[in-house]
Amino acid sequence: MHISARSDYAVRAALGLASKYPATVSSATLATEQDLPRKFLEAILADLRRAGLVRGQRGVEGGYVLTRAPDEVTIGEVLRAVDGPLAEVRGRRPEETSYEGTAEHLQQLWVAVRAAVRNVLDEVSLDDIVRGRLPGHIRRLITAPDAWQPR
Repeated sequence: MHISARSDYAVRAALGLASKYPATVSSATLATEQDLPRKFLEAILADLRRAGLVRGQRGVEGGYVLTRAPDEVTIGEVLRAVDGPLAEVRGRRPEETSYEGTAEHLQQLWVAVRAAVRNVLDEVSLDDIVRGRLPGHIRRLITAPDAWQPR
């Protein structure tokens, strides 16, 4: 799975907002705390705002705030807000693919891959990450003997 810089930055920004929730946090503060390029971050925050995940507030006390509590916002939601669907095959959703011949059942594999990704990203909230308390099924995945080994 490929995590784009945009997705990585969006999750880091959302975690910064989650850690200060319900206070507002300026884009400058988020950029500094997470070492993110400010202009890129502002574009990402605009995506998160359009997706309804954050709200901007103007003025002296201005900045950004999550629209829901951190335990109600999943990592999957953040990723979809900035990069679209979690799993695509040549720009199409897995259920929109079709194959013939020996690849006839390949669509089922792509749907299963998406389900597996959802089982992680849609089950972990911003609050889980901020507090370092991952759900049990995620902890089991990262403690598997080969989980940290590149392939």
